This record gives sequence, structure tokens and C-alpha cells, in this order.
Amino acid sequence: MVVDLVVIGVAITLGPLHNSGFILLLGSRGGIRKGLAFLLSWLANLVVVIACVVLLTGGTPPVHHTTPSTAADAAKLAIGVGLVLFGIYRLRRPPRPHKPPSWTGRIDSASLGTAAALAWLLQPWALVGAGAATAVDADLSSLTDWLALTAYCLLATLSILAMELYAARAPGAAQARLNALKAWLERHQDQLIVMLSLLVGLWLTASGTYALVA
Repeated sequence: MVVDLVVIGVAITLGPLHNSGFILLLGSRGGIRKGLAFLLSWLANLVVVIACVVLLTGGTPPVHHTTPSTAADAAKLAIGVGLVLFGIYRLRRPPRPHKPPSWTGRIDSASLGTAAALAWLLQPWALVGAGAATAVDADLSSLTDWLALTAYCLLATLSILAMELYAARAPGAAQARLNALKAWLERHQDQLIVMLSLLVGLWLTASGTYALVA
């Protein structure tokens, strides 16, 4: 479980779409406060999903090869296969010019509530779902599992947390460097999406298959 959560958490934090959106948000009027609203909403989404899983399992992992355990492993496998197919589709799709989403033109006038909702919109829900399926195996009587779930949520938030702290501490220097990072992410967006989809998809496919047949 721990390794799966680390892989999923790293994939979430490296996603180009939410990182580009967050940098744009930080550069808007009142960007630090909007970034904080985005950050807290992002983290809350992750925590709520994990909390719902823990409530369903009672903090005790289901017995292997019972219906709940098999369903969680099958969900992980399905998400993995879906990510692999999506990565192959994006790899074979002809390059297209990138057009900024319509909401980017209204970012300066966005409220804190809109910034928080944007976190929900940009969250990679397939990966969050994979994290939830993995968290089914968490045993809350174990300190190690508590730490693993906490580390997963923090790891999946790491990129935006680092950018928020950097922008708050050195706004002038941060904005120039974050804009350069945003430009790089946009140039390599397709490659990053393909790479993350294939790597994480293959990992989840292997992990889910092993759990089902072991």
C-alpha cells in the first residue's frame, strides 16, 4: 500500500494542468490569498476522499479476496488500464495548438470561492480514485499506515504548497521563475500527460493484477 500511495502522490503533484493553473492564479490580483484558497480546497478534497474510505472500512482492511477487497483491487486495475489507454491515445493523437481555457481570462476577478472551486475542477480524479482504492487496505491501528495516508495527502499537495510558500516569501523573484515554469509546462504538457498516464497506468495495472491473483 505504501509504495502505491507514493507513486500516486508523486503523479498527482507532478501533473501539469493544475500546476499551470495554480501559477496563473498566483499571478493574478490577490494571488497569494487565491492560491491559499486553492491549496486548502485541494488538500481538503484529498482528505475527504480518504476519510470516506476509512469510514466505509472502519479503519480495518478487508480480508483478502472478499468482495470489498476484490472490488478495490479491480477498481485500481480498471483505473490503470484506463490511464494506459488514455496515454496511448494522447501519444498517437496529432499535435494540436494549445488554447488557454476560457476561465483564464477572468482570473483577476475570480473570488476566493472560485479559486477553491478551481482546485476541485483541476484535481486529477482518476488518480485520486486510485488513491482511494489503495487506501482501502489501510489499518488505522498501525502508526505506519496513518503516516502513509498523511504523507500521501501532503505529497499530492507538495508542488502547489511549495509554490505558495515561495510566492509568499519572495513575490517578485517567484513570479518571474514561476512564469518560466508555466511556459515550460505548457510546451511539454502533452509529453508530461502521456508519460505520467503510461507510467502510473502500468504500475496500477500491475499492482491491481497482482492483488487479484495473488
